[in-house]
Amino acid sequence: MDIGIPSTDTTDLRARWRATVTAAGAPADRDPAPYADRLLTAWAEPQRRYHTTAHLADVLARIDVLAPHAADPAAVQLAAWFHDAVYRPDRSENEERSAALAERALPELGIDPARTAEVARLVRLTVTHDPAPGDTDGEALCDADLAVLAGEPDAYAAYAAAVRAEYGFVPDDAFRAGRAAVLRQLLDLPRLFRTPYGAAHWEAPARANLAAELADLTAPTDGPAEGPAADPAAGPAADRGI
Repeated sequence: MDIGIPSTDTTDLRARWRATVTAAGAPADRDPAPYADRLLTAWAEPQRRYHTTAHLADVLARIDVLAPHAADPAAVQLAAWFHDAVYRPDRSENEERSAALAERALPELGIDPARTAEVARLVRLTVTHDPAPGDTDGEALCDADLAVLAGEPDAYAAYAAAVRAEYGFVPDDAFRAGRAAVLRQLLDLPRLFRTPYGAAHWEAPARANLAAELADLTAPTDGPAEGPAADPAAGPAADRGI
């Protein structure tokens, strides 16, 4: 599925949602369809260019690969559905609001309090993508979310362009500086991926892509681009765009 292009056919996603909610313990008398409607509507909002239903489908597919690593695969799947359910690129509280949405919706579906709390915790973890050692659920979700960094060069370029489009309100010079700071932070991490699969398959290509983008962003330009003033706190340094 192309990065940044929401799927107009959500049949597969709706089927996945129903199966995941059932696996998570929702009683048979709770209809999950209205919740899928609301989530998929949110994931298709017009301000999104990367954080779309295509991204959701990609993360879910990667979790399928990483599920054997997770202690509670159903919670990880649910967290994927909610992790960018609230997304405004000009705001810094997206993850908190997404977690709060999960805390409201999952009890209505009959999901037990412990699993609901785990889903909310995982959503909040995507602020830093830094799970604690032994947090296998967090490792699976964060690796699935970051796996876009390991794409082939053309796919990575499409991802980076989609992130830039989401931050279209930020002037070019400010975006380049903020995005470069984020890339340096990622490259400075001892490990981007914590699961064995992620470390083996995604670490090296992700680092190559990040380094190439950083080199492009920090190359000399003809001068700062003109544009509207932007709050630095709302720029790429506040939300990594991943």
